[in-house]
Amino acid sequence: MDFTKIEHYEKEYADTHHDTALNVAQGVDNQPIVNPYFVRRKKRALTTGEYVAGILAGNITVLSQAITLVESANPEHYAQAQEIIEQCLPHAGRSVRIGITGVPGAGKSTFIEAIGGMVTSLRHKLAVLAIDPSSERSGGSILGDKTRMESICHNPDVFIRPSPSAGSLGGVARKTRETVVLCEAAGFDVIFIETVGVGQSETAVHSMVDLFMLLQIAGAGDELQGIKRGIMEMADLMVITKADGENVHRAELARTQFQGALRLFPMPESGWKPRVHTSSALTGAGLEEVWKAVEEFLDHTQANGFFRHNRNRQNKYWMYESINEALRNSFYHNPAIETAIERIETDVLEERMSSFIGAKRLLDIYFGH
Repeated sequence: MDFTKIEHYEKEYADTHHDTALNVAQGVDNQPIVNPYFVRRKKRALTTGEYVAGILAGNITVLSQAITLVESANPEHYAQAQEIIEQCLPHAGRSVRIGITGVPGAGKSTFIEAIGGMVTSLRHKLAVLAIDPSSERSGGSILGDKTRMESICHNPDVFIRPSPSAGSLGGVARKTRETVVLCEAAGFDVIFIETVGVGQSETAVHSMVDLFMLLQIAGAGDELQGIKRGIMEMADLMVITKADGENVHRAELARTQFQGALRLFPMPESGWKPRVHTSSALTGAGLEEVWKAVEEFLDHTQANGFFRHNRNRQNKYWMYESINEALRNSFYHNPAIETAIERIETDVLEERMSSFIGAKRLLDIYFGH
């Protein structure tokens, strides 16, 4: 085949057929934007009074915006958020706060969805504050609890707020406690705080709830080795989930084992003997018994005064936590510290200075010694 002739014919065809699709048309310069009349209007920020009025009226949109303000790291937002919380405080405190945790795969979201539907049928208003773990690498969170709780997320008596843990203590969102105050002021009388799973976050959640509920699954090996002793000691109620189908017998066996283990622990300060229940979010079995146990726990602790004592102790704890956090932020954002910390850190890493001397040098700089 003579390729030279083929190339000659192709060139001759291209020279005589200028309308071929192989030709590239010239672009048009200086095209206008899609809508030349579009003007981006900045949304007017609500005043503190408007936020408070909206929250007290039970406006979910305003409540969500106020929580976003509380979670913001902007100093201006922080100042306004504190004003909102202060004005909402007299209207808060009239709810039951329940911490819910469990091993990964225990079905925390599914359990909350099932018992949440039952709680609202009893004419309660439910707020679910779900703490999503933030990525250590990117700082991002999935915030997927609304997609997992499909049956209650459209219920007007349910408010679901996933919050990123933002690397704070054990995955507990730093502003969860302020969010609880806002939800209570908005009329929610049952607050669920769902944590990321078994870990140090439970200690922080335990310090902001009235009742601590631990979810566990059966048939996952040695049940008593599946969870930390410290978490079991904090639990007021334990629930063996997924007690349905062929798993009913295993769930009952696990319940007996956990109930026996709990008897070995000393009596809690509340005077309440922790109980173990089985439940199924699929069939609804056991959910009524779990909620009845919650009500009995509240009656017991309110009668013996522990409920109020515990709330007061938590208020004191969070006052000191707020002081510690404010001091930590002040220290690391101090210009003199920002200038010196990298140099001293290098000296510590290269063993020219001990860790303790390095810390003392930085503190001396901070306090101006």
